[in-house]
Amino acid sequence: MRIEPLTCAIGAELFGVDLADAIHDDGLFSEIRAALLKHRVLFLREQDITRAEHVAFARRFGELEDHPVAGSDPEYPGLVRIYKTPDQPNDRYENAWHADATWREAPQFGAVLRCVECPPVGGDTMWANMALAYENLPAHIKTQIADLRARHSIEASFGAAMPTEKRHALKAQFPDAEHPVVRTHPETEEKILFVNAFTTHFTNYHTPDRVRFGQDANPGAGELLRYLISQAYIPEYQVRWRWQKNSVAIWDNRSTQHYAVMDYPPCHRKMERAGIIGDKPY
Repeated sequence: MRIEPLTCAIGAELFGVDLADAIHDDGLFSEIRAALLKHRVLFLREQDITRAEHVAFARRFGELEDHPVAGSDPEYPGLVRIYKTPDQPNDRYENAWHADATWREAPQFGAVLRCVECPPVGGDTMWANMALAYENLPAHIKTQIADLRARHSIEASFGAAMPTEKRHALKAQFPDAEHPVVRTHPETEEKILFVNAFTTHFTNYHTPDRVRFGQDANPGAGELLRYLISQAYIPEYQVRWRWQKNSVAIWDNRSTQHYAVMDYPPCHRKMERAGIIGDKPY
């Protein structure tokens, strides 16, 4: 296996690897897993694998989970179909910086995403290194956010376009999760800036140390949250991947965010993603 970094901050392309082999080859899988921890997102071309092989490889990292809104392949639970086609003019929004499923109490460990069909140009995906984003924060901001916690909501994101009753049912099934604003990576012990498009507000900002009068909480808390979320937008923390059929991306959802660039209508873009169950952030 040959590993070529794509930027100084994040991302590497793997060569000489067939992911179908890694299903059964413990040594190869261990190399891939080590590379993932180092580079945070890995890319491979020409992975003509079946859905069964896709799921089997992803399961080497852990059990898979369905998505309550996007839906999964009926024959392969946990394999989410992200299909965007010209006959879905009202279902084309997908571009916001986020880490997957942070609205769960235990957000995803990561994912394995394969391109089934893509436009001739456009439809790239970008990833950002949120460990580096935290590392480069000003010292006074790190002090300010050290003990902060925040809510993450599926109701306010996927549920926002739903009729009221359906939105309320979705929230009843998945109540807003509360996570630390700065999480610790469970394997590398790095500090990660852990707010994104699913984050709605801080839950413990309004304390005497931060707020003299109630008005200090607004806009102070909102401005701070927007500033933190915007750190993913910094190009020096990012990598951008141009898709081809049978290209694959594998990412660590605990230390990255990603953004699907919506610049390709009216073309097709069909992706299949196996999301791996993670643990509760601390």
